[in-house]
Amino acid sequence: MSETTAPVALLIEDEVGIRRFLRAALEGQGFTCVEATTGSEGIAHAATRAPEIVLLDLGLPDMDGLDVMRRIREWSTVPIVVLTARGKEREKVEALDGGADDYITKPFSVLELLARVRAARRYRAESGTSAEIVESGSLRIDMARRRVSVLGNVVPLTPIEYRLLATLARYAGRVLTHEFLLREVWGPTSTEQRHYLRVYMAQLRQKLEADPSRPTVLMTEPGVGYRMAEADEAG
Repeated sequence: MSETTAPVALLIEDEVGIRRFLRAALEGQGFTCVEATTGSEGIAHAATRAPEIVLLDLGLPDMDGLDVMRRIREWSTVPIVVLTARGKEREKVEALDGGADDYITKPFSVLELLARVRAARRYRAESGTSAEIVESGSLRIDMARRRVSVLGNVVPLTPIEYRLLATLARYAGRVLTHEFLLREVWGPTSTEQRHYLRVYMAQLRQKLEADPSRPTVLMTEPGVGYRMAEADEAG
């Protein structure tokens, strides 16, 4: 693939070692990488280089990465994957609520990086469309018929269980925050009722996972929310 036709990945990261890691991984997948070491430089590149994916570190020397993302979101729907330090759940939630498509916790592997990039690009490419069939591992959801099956066997769900599962399925591969799920499934007055999610996620896993104690389809993102594994990720 020539440089003129290769998709552009914008790396906004001030640590040289991480930039080298990101560049090697993405160039191996056919991307052309544009690098920025500050937020202001990253915003300028986002406006002029038409990237197809942005990898954004939150800890930049000149401005907060969340502010960089908000600036880019003023005019662009480019997929943005945030890079964040381990254990900072508040920053993950703020990033997702502020317009990030996903996040990767440092340190991370090449496989995780590429999976997150694929999911973010796929979601943006499919935005505005409504997939009728969603599959993840042995789980199959017929959205048009509201029919859920595992290994070909129909699984009955309550209305709330189905709404929760369907919401996760519409955003398969993306991390959805507790607040987003509560708002979508139970309404805007229920965003603090996290115990609702714990109870219904446990019920869904009992019905849909081969081993509910080690889920491979309905994944927990500690302190942040949940996501449905994509078809090529689920066991």
